[in-house]
Amino acid sequence: MSDPNEPQHGGPTPPTSPMSPPPESPEPPQPQPYPYSGPPGEPMHAQPHGQYPVAQPYGPYPHGNPYGPYPPAAWASRPTNGMAVASMVLGILWLYWLGSILALIFGYIAKKQIEQRHEGGGGMATAGIVLGWVGLGILTAILGIAAVSIAVN
Repeated sequence: MSDPNEPQHGGPTPPTSPMSPPPESPEPPQPQPYPYSGPPGEPMHAQPHGQYPVAQPYGPYPHGNPYGPYPPAAWASRPTNGMAVASMVLGILWLYWLGSILALIFGYIAKKQIEQRHEGGGGMATAGIVLGWVGLGILTAILGIAAVSIAVN
């Protein structure tokens, strides 16, 4: 049976207290080799012909931020045409079919303005026009049914 203070590889273990500094290693740690590129100081493009250079796995971009100090803008947005918004809102609300008529008027005006001014909102103008025609179709159907029922009685 072996002594619990004695390690398996031999030699006694010096007693340590929680306040004592860790034992010093006899030699400082050596720098690790660069597994993904050549030795330090060798340029990345100095690879043999036909081989691709391999970058370091971690670390900062070698030449600073390639995009400048600010993040790149996705795209410049176009202003939305107000008549297109009004056309869509009035097409949704109908307002006793007055909204349907105004949705058609505003929608067609918005389509012309969007084409001339290169603004956004073409989809909203189209939605207003479609909803305006749907509203007028429903109004026409209701008036037709009312006229037929009056004529029958």
